[in-house]
Amino acid sequence: MKAVNHVKPRAARDTRSKKITYTTASPEFKLDQRRSCHIETLYISFKDLKWQDWIIAPEGYAAYYCAGECNFPLNAHMNATNHAIVQTLVHLMYPWRFPIPCCAPTKLSSISVLYFLDDQNVILKKYKKMVVKSCGCH
Repeated sequence: MKAVNHVKPRAARDTRSKKITYTTASPEFKLDQRRSCHIETLYISFKDLKWQDWIIAPEGYAAYYCAGECNFPLNAHMNATNHAIVQTLVHLMYPWRFPIPCCAPTKLSSISVLYFLDDQNVILKKYKKMVVKSCGCH
C-alpha cells in the first residue's frame, strides 16, 4: 500500500500565490442565462413623466420589466406555459412560419397612488397590475 503524503501542494502552501476560483458554468452558459427570459430593473419617476403636479405620492416606483429570449429548451426557471413549450417545438420545425414565444410578465402586483383629482379633492387609488413580480415565456 502506498503511503499518503499529507504535505500540501506548493501553490496551496504559498500564501502569496493567486487564489483560483472554480466555476461550474462556462462563460457561454452564463451568457445564455442572461439572454433567457428574466426580470430587469425599471424605476418609473413621475417627475420624468411630468406627472409631479397631480401625483402627490409616491414620487415613483419600481415597475420592473421582462427581457430575454424564450429559446429551446424552455427551462423551469422560464415559467413557460404549456402553449409556449409546444410553440417552441413548432418553431424548431418551421422557424420561417411560427415565431418563438415571448418573454412577458407572469405575475403583477399593484401600487397605491395619492393624487389630486381637481383643486379640492385628493384621491388614494390602488392601481392593479403595475409592478412585474415574475416573468415567463408565453
